[in-house]
Amino acid sequence: MKNFFRFEERGTSYRKEFIAGLTTFLSMAYILALNPMILGEAGMDSGAVFTATALAAIVGTLLMALLANFPIGLAPSLGLNSFFTYSVVIGMGVPWETALAGVLVSGIIMIIITLLKIREKIINIIPSDLKYATAAGIGFFIAFIGLRNAEIVVGSPATFVELGSLTGPALLAAAGFVITAVLMVRGVRGGIFYGMALTALIGVIVGLIDTPSAIVSGIPSMAPTFGVAIQELPNIFTLELLVVIFTFLFVDFFDTAGTLIAVSTQAGLIKNNKIPNAGRALFADSSATVAGAVFGTSTTTSLIESSSGIAAGGRTGFTGIVISGFFFLALFFSPLLEVVTAHVTAPALIIVGVLMASQVRLVKWSDIGIAIPAFVTIIMMPLSFSVATGIALGFILYPVMMAAMKKHREVHPVMYGLAVIFLGYIAYIA
Repeated sequence: MKNFFRFEERGTSYRKEFIAGLTTFLSMAYILALNPMILGEAGMDSGAVFTATALAAIVGTLLMALLANFPIGLAPSLGLNSFFTYSVVIGMGVPWETALAGVLVSGIIMIIITLLKIREKIINIIPSDLKYATAAGIGFFIAFIGLRNAEIVVGSPATFVELGSLTGPALLAAAGFVITAVLMVRGVRGGIFYGMALTALIGVIVGLIDTPSAIVSGIPSMAPTFGVAIQELPNIFTLELLVVIFTFLFVDFFDTAGTLIAVSTQAGLIKNNKIPNAGRALFADSSATVAGAVFGTSTTTSLIESSSGIAAGGRTGFTGIVISGFFFLALFFSPLLEVVTAHVTAPALIIVGVLMASQVRLVKWSDIGIAIPAFVTIIMMPLSFSVATGIALGFILYPVMMAAMKKHREVHPVMYGLAVIFLGYIAYIA
């Protein structure tokens, strides 16, 4: 097992990988509650979606672990399930069954372009400075998500955002952040996981988190959603659905690219500006979307929450084995997840944001032509609340800046092509 996952080469151990897997699972566990809730608003059976969510996470994460040896967890995307429900089903009036078929088709297309190595080539030609900016930007983005989930930062009609009231659950999250930060500063391995565990325990003791109503529960049937996407395939050939499929495809492509770049950089896996086994990782990601659509859930993708496990020491696919194992157990012990609230996971997200934002130091800030697209990439991820939008704007500006400095020959032709595609994307969402 150690040789298969290359423990010695990556400087890890079973203990590190186990703690990393558990940490990532706890950081991802919210999706088991949120995905059924969001897709339920689209008219889907919440119980079936719960089971589909867990199985999609298990299949996707195992594929990532065994094919690519990456410590990355996969599950339905929180952003794309919102797009599925609020934009496609409710906004456009598309039946959820047909929208699910759109997810399936986008996954199949993604597998095809992955097998043709188009995705891997695009990721590998991205300039290193933009990769560092992407990793740092995602760090700021997930820290912002953590602060928002903790209600430490709240909306304001006057200033858009402001400091929230540090009482109740927000105070619990703030205390959890301090506890986790102290553990990290003291060099405690698995400090993020232990911080989350202590935060949850404190929450239960002081009455801010309810004691689980039960321990064991049955597995809800997937019958209401299983295979529906396949049955609906004949109904997707409309202009409206083609736009929907393209959006699923586009956001998944670059959210996954951003996640792979970020976690690979954080784990020190990038060699010569290339991600090892990128093709296999992308194939696993695409296959997870197809499997998830068949089970009955929206787009399944690599989650940036995986960075919490990497921060806890995860370096190989064995972390993914552990993650999958806990998702399997979650099928039977779902009531226990009630204590893993947004206020419990928020401190971990903020700390991970700190760790990932450190990549900003590697950007060549002395070169203004690189600094401008890098800065826009970083700042627009949290401000637009979209990884894909931040990447798009940075990728548009990069070839423009290089051309202005008469360095256009140093830019790969594909980067110009991406800039044009991103322009179209920005025009479409604006």
